[in-house]
Amino acid sequence: MARITIIETGQVPQKYRERHGSFPDMFERMVRAEDLAATVEIVSIPNGDALPDPRKLEAILITGAAAGVYDGLDWIAPLEDFVRTAYANKTPMVGVCFGHQLIAQALGGTVRKSDNGWGIGRHVYRVLADNGVIDGEEIAIACSHQDQVIEAPHDALTILSSDFTPHAGLLYANGTTLTVQPHPEFNVEFAQLCCELRDGKAPDDVVATARESLAQPMDHAKLGGAITRFLARRPVPSS
Repeated sequence: MARITIIETGQVPQKYRERHGSFPDMFERMVRAEDLAATVEIVSIPNGDALPDPRKLEAILITGAAAGVYDGLDWIAPLEDFVRTAYANKTPMVGVCFGHQLIAQALGGTVRKSDNGWGIGRHVYRVLADNGVIDGEEIAIACSHQDQVIEAPHDALTILSSDFTPHAGLLYANGTTLTVQPHPEFNVEFAQLCCELRDGKAPDDVVATARESLAQPMDHAKLGGAITRFLARRPVPSS
């Protein structure tokens, strides 16, 4: 039975939270879809919770956030220290979107706003063969980001990639750290909301194409299951 500590780094705007839940709520649904026996505890940075000692945790999942990892907010550096301690201890750890970028920055990578602009809607990523975590040749997941990992840390192997997001999924050399840029915790309705929230920020054609893309099949359950098994140190099922 996995016990996963979710580090909430950003919050769903209050007016959408009643319908969609918080980011930890979304991740809890994702985890329980794969493992009904999993237990989840939440550490909320926006609510002022103190970071625990990662050496005493069974597994860690770091959420998305509206912030940039390079913004210099007072909680960024302590969270990077937390990541480095977890990494050295080989505590199973997954980061999604902001979490993906934060872990990369903490471990020596480079993150900034991409010249490619807004990534929203359904994106398709190439899967590195025989990576041991995610099977298949490609995977389609909703995303919502401007920032990207521009240079991956030396310890990271890129296992998900696209022309738009070259380092969309990273598997680290310690064997217990996995990060992804897209959002397997989102349902289609919330992914549509993310597109709507880009009206006037992203180009109109980008928003329109993103909305239309979400009608196509998605692999959220596949990636969510892979993440849950990774955190529980369970093997990839044979296909």
